Amino acid sequence: MEPRENKMGTMPIPKLLITMSLPMMISMLVQAMYNIVDSIFVAQIDEYALTAVSLAFPIQNLMIAVGSGTGVGINALLSRSLGEKNPEEASRAANNGIFLAALSYLAFCILGLVISRPFFASQTDNQQIVEYGVQYMSVICIFSFGIFMQMTFERLLQATGRTFFTMITQGIGAITNIIMDPILIFGLFGFPKMGVWGAAAATVAGQILAATLALIFNLKKNHDITLQLRGFRPNGRVISIIYKVGVPSIIMMAIGSVMTFGFNKILLQFTTTATAVFGVYFKLNSFAFMPIFGMNNGIIPIIAYNYGARNRERITQALKLGIIIAVCIMCFGLAAFQFIPDKLLLLFNASEHMITIGVPALRIISLSFLFAGYCIVVGSVFQALGSSIYSLWVSLARQLFILLPAAYLLAKLGGLHAVWWSFDIAEIASVIMSTFFLIKIFKEKLADL
Repeated sequence: MEPRENKMGTMPIPKLLITMSLPMMISMLVQAMYNIVDSIFVAQIDEYALTAVSLAFPIQNLMIAVGSGTGVGINALLSRSLGEKNPEEASRAANNGIFLAALSYLAFCILGLVISRPFFASQTDNQQIVEYGVQYMSVICIFSFGIFMQMTFERLLQATGRTFFTMITQGIGAITNIIMDPILIFGLFGFPKMGVWGAAAATVAGQILAATLALIFNLKKNHDITLQLRGFRPNGRVISIIYKVGVPSIIMMAIGSVMTFGFNKILLQFTTTATAVFGVYFKLNSFAFMPIFGMNNGIIPIIAYNYGARNRERITQALKLGIIIAVCIMCFGLAAFQFIPDKLLLLFNASEHMITIGVPALRIISLSFLFAGYCIVVGSVFQALGSSIYSLWVSLARQLFILLPAAYLLAKLGGLHAVWWSFDIAEIASVIMSTFFLIKIFKEKLADL
């Protein structure tokens, strides 16, 4: 019997993009909320605790890079296989993806046990920050099987068009984190007062619950793939295809960890409070960026499927609509950062010194939002069409070759206030490169469709 037609090849693009993306955008907004709430509660301990969690961000980002980047590879192969009416290949992509997630967990578990203290000691000589940091990083690494399995199982649901279930898993995971944060940090309802340990424990508890739910949904509701542990053997061909798309995406996102680490080192020359401001910025900007990332999770399988089905018109429609939505979302983020930066900082128990540094920082950095939405959506096209290397080159240039050198020079020439302009300089360069590669990929891969 011929497989039934997937909605990604038939449903009108505006309706399809909303159907695929809206649940993910909502769940990503919930994710953004719990990221912020997590730091709000940590900030109630003291500013050192907030700084420690900010300094741990590169490691957390590296975990997300590996899990999400691998997921991009799984997603692209799985969606393309469904578009080509090849369900066996789609199932092979899914099962090998789960195997890769398990290997990723083992690597980060060892990393957390070995390098937590040296990592923080290399950034600051403040022992209180180091102790807080070691506590937080140890827990999130040792129990990172939750985040790797959550991202993988959710990608399988996304790739087959079942994004509603990922909204449920991410939402419940985030709500669990939000509820458990104050309970474990401050010792409510008979629980021990765990401080920073508690913040980390609440985070991994939410991830593990979300992973469990996502697995159940795949087994019960995802009929496009077959998950099978018995008799499984790693398939080198499938793994190589996954990583051909996934590794550039992993490197691209991991570059963010290198950038954050380097930027923190520049800021620490001035004051640890500047590092706390930088950490708060990343939490706050997630309200603008996370919905766009959620939309991307809907766009990637749409474009990959229709590339497999050789339908250029639907690919172009999805791209144009995605860019319009992304730019609109970023304009709302820009307005918030421009008009109420002091109120946003006060959510994190900001001192007068932190507000003095943070208000101009948020206003300057947020100008880059005008360009960022476009670049994010264009990057999803590169990933969906199997050309993640273009996204890698853009990210390398933006974060390592432009942003960090610009930040270093501006710090030397203009002091702390000038450093923040490096984000705007880097984003303008990113727009130019992204547009160049978008034109190139249309000529290379879509001209004959």
